[in-house]
Amino acid sequence: MKGDAKHIPHVESGAYPLRSGNQVEALVDGEKAFRAITQAVTDARRSVWVTVAFLKAGFEMPDGHGSLFDVLDRAVLRGLDVRVIFWRSQPEEDKWPGVHFMGTEAQRQELAARGSQFKARWDVLPGELCHHQKCWLVDAGTSGEVAFVGGINLDPASVAWPGHQARDQGNIHDVYVQLSGPSATDVHHNFVQRWNEASDRNREDGAWPGVSACDDLPFPEEPSVARGEVPVQITRTVRPETYTSEHPTPGGKPFAVVGGESSVYDQYLASIGAAERSIYIEDQLIASPSIIAALDAALERGVEVVFLVPGNAHPQFVEARKNPDLAPLFEPLHALGRFPHFCLAGIASNAGTANYHDVYVHAKIALVDDAWATIGSTNVADRSFRGDTEMNASFWHRPTVQALRIELLLEHLGADTAHLDDADAMRLYREQARRNALDRSHGKPLDGLAFEIDPVRYGC
Repeated sequence: MKGDAKHIPHVESGAYPLRSGNQVEALVDGEKAFRAITQAVTDARRSVWVTVAFLKAGFEMPDGHGSLFDVLDRAVLRGLDVRVIFWRSQPEEDKWPGVHFMGTEAQRQELAARGSQFKARWDVLPGELCHHQKCWLVDAGTSGEVAFVGGINLDPASVAWPGHQARDQGNIHDVYVQLSGPSATDVHHNFVQRWNEASDRNREDGAWPGVSACDDLPFPEEPSVARGEVPVQITRTVRPETYTSEHPTPGGKPFAVVGGESSVYDQYLASIGAAERSIYIEDQLIASPSIIAALDAALERGVEVVFLVPGNAHPQFVEARKNPDLAPLFEPLHALGRFPHFCLAGIASNAGTANYHDVYVHAKIALVDDAWATIGSTNVADRSFRGDTEMNASFWHRPTVQALRIELLLEHLGADTAHLDDADAMRLYREQARRNALDRSHGKPLDGLAFEIDPVRYGC
């Protein structure tokens, strides 16, 4: 591990160890991410495996590559092994119409009409919990293995470009990370575990093109060869008793997940607790009391903290705000506002005087001290940390983390912060966001995209 990241510990509570020798590229916004994914699929020689949580009607890859199924069908025609794990909510009722590929009879008829021959399995969690991972794995088990880890949904509004100019289909800010090297093999291991134990794999409507009991995948035995110099750890949320496999992790020891896994949460707490200078988080939720408490403690130490959220809060957050019985849960969030070096912010593009188009922040990322970062599907919410199935990739490498910070702030502030250290960059973010909040209140154009939000009023 690079010496400038040693103060931020990795976690021992998950299935996968910290692995050196990786190549890492952060992909800011959906157009860039999906372009990289389609290029990897185009270059694939052996396989394309995908985990899907949400798929919205009308989604298409950039540059005319077509729908998810167009991409997958073309890969099958080239002789590749193509597999998809779709999340399925409780089959009694589709609570996500139009954004959820449940494998209904009508949807299966659509696949049949297309002549789709990729393999698929559907996976259910009890109650309203979600298999929320959104990963792509190309050429698993080969020297060219590459993985994409993040939280970008297959949604037309997610195919956005930096700058987020206003547009009719909506505008979502998000981030993915592209990995090659030993950490990609851990993504491979996770996919095999999920594929082999997908809840509905033996149901007639739980697999495509049909049920095949002999179509399980072998676990990878050894990690991929080194492809770079970045230390990476794959962390997850896995609900207890979701999977029973105790097959060794690549090059490691058996790890039982019967009791579940919450290593994403553990890593968030460890990283925030180790922060010395700056914390920068982007998430669609700020709804974990323990993470808010950890941020409060960091602020007490003098750490600069910026937390970017959707200006229009998540609907469930808004509903919770309306419940007077839940009011005490929001008091720790309000208390963060007492620190002058804390900034809760949103982003919006200008479309004329007093005409602001809020950009929905769907990213799930954190950066600490310009030395450590995590990118994944996990929201800062107890449900994501304990219930939904999630995956993050964390990396300890100052040049990579610093480059990501510079890219994000260039988009949000319209300012190049390459000449600033991380703490000064956060101060600039806070100062500009505060000026923009005042200008926004008077209908004036914003300088960049970021504006400050009052924690006491957020979501009300």
